Amino acid sequence: MLPTVALVGRPNVGKSTLFNRLTKSRAALVADVPGLTRDRQYGRARLGEQTYFVVDTGGFEPKATSGILHAMARQTRQAIAEADVVVFLVDARDGITAQDKVIADLLRKAGRPLVVAVNKAEGRPSERAVAEFHELALGIPVAISAAHGENVNALVEHALELAAAHSPGNADDTPAGAPADRERPDTIRVAVVGRPNVGKSTLVNTILGEERVIAFDEPGTTRDAIDVDFERGGQKYTLVDTAGIRRRGKVFEAIEKFSVIKTLQAIEDAHVVVLVLDALQSITEQDAHLAGHILDAGRALVVAINKWDAASAEVRADAKRDYDRKLAFLSFAACHFICARDGAGVTAVLKSVREAFAAAMVKLPTPRLTRTLQLAVERQQPPRAGLVRPKLRYAHQGGVNPPLVVIHGTALRHVPDAYRRYLERFLAEAFKLRGTPLRIQFKAGSNPYVESAPRRR
Repeated sequence: MLPTVALVGRPNVGKSTLFNRLTKSRAALVADVPGLTRDRQYGRARLGEQTYFVVDTGGFEPKATSGILHAMARQTRQAIAEADVVVFLVDARDGITAQDKVIADLLRKAGRPLVVAVNKAEGRPSERAVAEFHELALGIPVAISAAHGENVNALVEHALELAAAHSPGNADDTPAGAPADRERPDTIRVAVVGRPNVGKSTLVNTILGEERVIAFDEPGTTRDAIDVDFERGGQKYTLVDTAGIRRRGKVFEAIEKFSVIKTLQAIEDAHVVVLVLDALQSITEQDAHLAGHILDAGRALVVAINKWDAASAEVRADAKRDYDRKLAFLSFAACHFICARDGAGVTAVLKSVREAFAAAMVKLPTPRLTRTLQLAVERQQPPRAGLVRPKLRYAHQGGVNPPLVVIHGTALRHVPDAYRRYLERFLAEAFKLRGTPLRIQFKAGSNPYVESAPRRR
């Protein structure tokens, strides 16, 4: 299970700037205005081979008793409760404030592993920047600059060490495609995810043929991820029914907010994810955000658009256009139009789950991979970068779930992202990999004569 790092602190200390740097995104809004972040923001980050979740929180006002500040404080408390380690951000320019001391007392009582990050410390000696913050008595402060990236990796490395020490079961430093991934498991682990009230629990019950999980026409009925084992056609499965992820800002109930991290962890632990959408509602930003998490995790995917029976011909046409336009990046996945309540189309979903699992665990022979790569290059060569054209020589498989293809050659750092995507599509089509993303890793050879070559005078 991936560790979770929560970023906590008073308003405008740089939490969202740090979140964006760690996740290599601009998912969190950043401006020199206190209180801009109000809801928790979840992202996936990586340090070396270690992947982890990072949670951005709103500015913490622990003493707020009503209004939006109280709701923000409640969300921050929940982020602390679900985190494996907390990064407490303070401002080197402002020094310790009364609010910092209140937050420090609350964090001390929470008992979570904790790192104090003294942000905005650029341009001054680290010892001087952190000196005042020893007064908080929360361990040795770490001076960083979230805006410039100074000492951020050291901060994260320290935080993940604390998380692993506190909960060794969360340590997950095995990279995708490592030997632990290569053994094909006997049981397919399937996570059923989607927004509330799209029919996830109904779909699980229909697959099982019994009312194993509570299904009710009210958003938020499922509050945690529920594992159910069953067997069908000689194949063993574990179905994971997850709580729905609502649009941020709509719900402040702590127990439902707690379900978000459980859903993201269920995606990480699954072999195949079934993303359930509602045919009667347009695809939302939250649907796309969740689909992005699945793709980032490299999980095999099947899409099920539910409540198809209740949709008119016009609504069905709109739903198909909406899916093709907003979720075009999921083109590798099979998409089924179903009615979970009466079982229409559900058998096809389970068949696609098996096919997606087989594609995710496929073994790709090196000779055929290399021949296919050469054919792709013959059809479209990589573009030149100045006087240099990258040369792609041979390929082999580096891992599974998702399939990883390692390509060797020279000048590969000049291969643009567009050509990488072309190769991914070409290889996936050549090997008929339906239902799983395919990843490519370039590995350039070094010139053994560079060091010994005589220098020109």
